[in-house]
Amino acid sequence: MTTRPPLPPFTRETAIEKVRLAEDGWNTRDPEKVVLAYTKDSRWRNRAEFATGHDEIVAFLRRKWARELDYRLIKELWAFTGDRIAVRFAYEWHDDAGNWFRSYGNENWEFDEQGLMRVRHASINDLPIQESDRKYHWPLGRRPDDHPGLSDLGF
Repeated sequence: MTTRPPLPPFTRETAIEKVRLAEDGWNTRDPEKVVLAYTKDSRWRNRAEFATGHDEIVAFLRRKWARELDYRLIKELWAFTGDRIAVRFAYEWHDDAGNWFRSYGNENWEFDEQGLMRVRHASINDLPIQESDRKYHWPLGRRPDDHPGLSDLGF
Protein backbone atom coordinates (compact mmCIF):
# COMPACT_ATOMS: atom_id res chain seq x y z
CA MET A 1 0.00 0.00 0.00
CA THR A 2 1.32 3.46 -0.93
CA THR A 3 2.06 5.89 1.89
CA ARG A 4 2.50 9.63 1.57
CA PRO A 5 4.37 10.91 4.65
CA PRO A 6 3.96 12.71 6.87
CA LEU A 7 1.16 10.55 8.22
CA PRO A 8 -1.64 11.41 10.62
CA PRO A 9 -2.05 12.07 13.45
CA PHE A 10 -0.35 15.38 12.65
CA THR A 11 1.82 17.49 14.90
CA ARG A 12 2.34 21.18 14.18
CA GLU A 13 5.65 20.35 12.46
CA THR A 14 4.25 17.52 10.33
CA ALA A 15 1.17 19.56 9.39
CA ILE A 16 3.44 22.41 8.21
CA GLU A 17 5.49 19.88 6.23
CA LYS A 18 2.34 18.40 4.66
CA VAL A 19 1.14 21.87 3.62
CA ARG A 20 4.50 22.72 1.99
CA LEU A 21 4.56 19.39 0.15
CA ALA A 22 1.07 20.12 -1.20
CA GLU A 23 2.15 23.61 -2.26
CA ASP A 24 5.23 22.19 -4.00
CA GLY A 25 3.12 19.61 -5.83
CA TRP A 26 0.57 22.14 -7.07
CA ASN A 27 3.34 24.49 -8.23
CA THR A 28 4.50 21.78 -10.65
CA ARG A 29 1.17 22.24 -12.49
CA ASP A 30 1.44 18.52 -13.35
CA PRO A 31 -1.99 16.88 -12.83
CA GLU A 32 -0.60 13.34 -13.03
CA LYS A 33 1.92 14.12 -10.28
CA VAL A 34 -0.49 16.09 -8.09
CA VAL A 35 -3.18 13.39 -8.11
CA LEU A 36 -0.78 10.91 -6.47
CA ALA A 37 -1.30 12.73 -3.14
CA TYR A 38 -5.02 11.78 -3.15
CA THR A 39 -6.89 8.54 -2.53
CA LYS A 40 -8.29 6.79 -5.61
CA ASP A 41 -11.80 7.80 -4.46
CA SER A 42 -10.91 11.26 -3.13
CA ARG A 43 -13.81 13.72 -3.04
CA TRP A 44 -13.32 17.40 -3.88
CA ARG A 45 -15.32 20.57 -3.80
CA ASN A 46 -13.46 23.37 -5.54
CA ARG A 47 -15.54 26.55 -5.75
CA ALA A 48 -18.81 25.21 -7.20
CA GLU A 49 -17.22 22.22 -8.94
CA PHE A 50 -17.22 18.69 -7.54
CA ALA A 51 -14.82 15.89 -8.47
CA THR A 52 -14.50 12.31 -7.27
CA GLY A 53 -11.59 10.02 -8.02
CA HIS A 54 -8.35 10.38 -9.88
CA ASP A 55 -9.78 10.69 -13.40
CA GLU A 56 -12.07 13.57 -12.49
CA ILE A 57 -9.34 15.29 -10.44
CA VAL A 58 -6.83 15.08 -13.31
CA ALA A 59 -9.42 16.44 -15.76
CA PHE A 60 -10.22 19.29 -13.35
CA LEU A 61 -6.54 20.21 -12.91
CA ARG A 62 -5.90 20.14 -16.67
CA ARG A 63 -8.79 22.57 -17.23
CA LYS A 64 -7.62 24.76 -14.33
CA TRP A 65 -4.03 25.15 -15.51
CA ALA A 66 -5.04 25.61 -19.15
CA ARG A 67 -7.05 28.64 -17.94
CA GLU A 68 -4.87 29.90 -15.05
CA LEU A 69 -1.57 30.69 -16.77
CA ASP A 70 1.78 31.31 -15.02
CA TYR A 71 0.19 29.95 -11.83
CA ARG A 72 2.20 30.44 -8.62
CA LEU A 73 0.82 29.35 -5.24
CA ILE A 74 1.61 29.86 -1.56
CA LYS A 75 -0.16 27.81 1.15
CA GLU A 76 0.00 28.33 4.90
CA LEU A 77 -1.16 26.15 7.78
CA TRP A 78 -4.24 27.52 9.55
CA ALA A 79 -5.17 24.67 11.91
CA PHE A 80 -4.81 20.92 12.33
CA THR A 81 -6.00 18.00 14.41
CA GLY A 82 -5.63 14.25 14.05
CA ASP A 83 -6.19 13.48 10.36
CA ARG A 84 -7.36 16.97 9.30
CA ILE A 85 -5.57 20.11 8.18
CA ALA A 86 -6.99 23.55 7.34
CA VAL A 87 -4.95 25.87 5.13
CA ARG A 88 -5.25 29.31 3.68
CA PHE A 89 -3.66 30.13 0.36
CA ALA A 90 -3.20 32.73 -2.32
CA TYR A 91 -2.07 32.24 -5.88
CA GLU A 92 -1.38 34.55 -8.80
CA TRP A 93 -2.16 33.83 -12.42
CA HIS A 94 -3.31 35.44 -15.64
CA ASP A 95 -5.83 34.52 -18.29
CA ASP A 96 -5.12 34.22 -22.01
CA ALA A 97 -5.99 37.93 -22.47
CA GLY A 98 -3.21 38.93 -20.03
CA ASN A 99 -5.51 39.90 -17.15
CA TRP A 100 -3.85 39.16 -13.78
CA PHE A 101 -5.58 37.83 -10.68
CA ARG A 102 -4.73 36.94 -7.11
CA SER A 103 -6.97 34.16 -5.87
CA TYR A 104 -7.42 33.82 -2.11
CA GLY A 105 -8.94 30.87 -0.34
CA ASN A 106 -9.22 28.29 2.36
CA GLU A 107 -9.05 24.53 2.14
CA ASN A 108 -10.13 21.81 4.53
CA TRP A 109 -8.35 18.49 4.11
CA GLU A 110 -8.94 15.01 5.53
CA PHE A 111 -6.37 12.22 5.20
CA ASP A 112 -6.42 8.44 5.38
CA GLU A 113 -3.96 6.42 7.48
CA GLN A 114 -1.46 6.31 4.59
CA GLY A 115 -1.28 10.11 4.40
CA LEU A 116 -3.34 10.37 1.19
CA MET A 117 -5.96 13.10 1.06
CA ARG A 118 -9.44 11.65 0.87
CA VAL A 119 -11.47 14.88 1.15
CA ARG A 120 -10.65 18.39 -0.09
CA HIS A 121 -13.01 21.37 0.25
CA ALA A 122 -11.80 24.65 -1.29
CA SER A 123 -13.42 28.07 -1.14
CA ILE A 124 -11.78 30.64 -3.43
CA ASN A 125 -12.25 34.31 -4.37
CA ASP A 126 -10.52 36.03 -7.29
CA LEU A 127 -9.21 39.58 -7.09
CA PRO A 128 -8.25 41.29 -10.36
CA ILE A 129 -4.79 42.89 -9.99
CA GLN A 130 -2.46 44.88 -12.16
CA GLU A 131 0.63 43.05 -13.34
CA SER A 132 2.63 45.65 -11.38
CA ASP A 133 0.84 44.50 -8.17
CA ARG A 134 2.13 40.94 -8.44
CA LYS A 135 4.09 39.64 -5.44
CA TYR A 136 5.10 36.19 -6.72
CA HIS A 137 8.06 36.52 -9.08
CA TRP A 138 9.98 33.28 -8.68
CA PRO A 139 10.58 31.10 -11.76
CA LEU A 140 7.71 28.69 -12.43
CA GLY A 141 7.92 25.68 -10.13
CA ARG A 142 8.70 25.33 -6.43
CA ARG A 143 8.62 28.52 -4.36
CA PRO A 144 12.15 29.28 -3.12
CA ASP A 145 12.65 28.70 0.60
CA ASP A 146 13.64 32.34 1.13
CA HIS A 147 10.53 33.75 -0.62
CA PRO A 148 8.08 35.42 1.79
CA GLY A 149 5.03 33.45 2.85
CA LEU A 150 1.43 34.67 3.10
CA SER A 151 1.80 36.22 6.56
CA ASP A 152 5.05 37.90 5.55
CA LEU A 153 3.28 39.46 2.55
CA GLY A 154 0.34 40.61 4.65
CA PHE A 155 -2.11 38.30 2.86
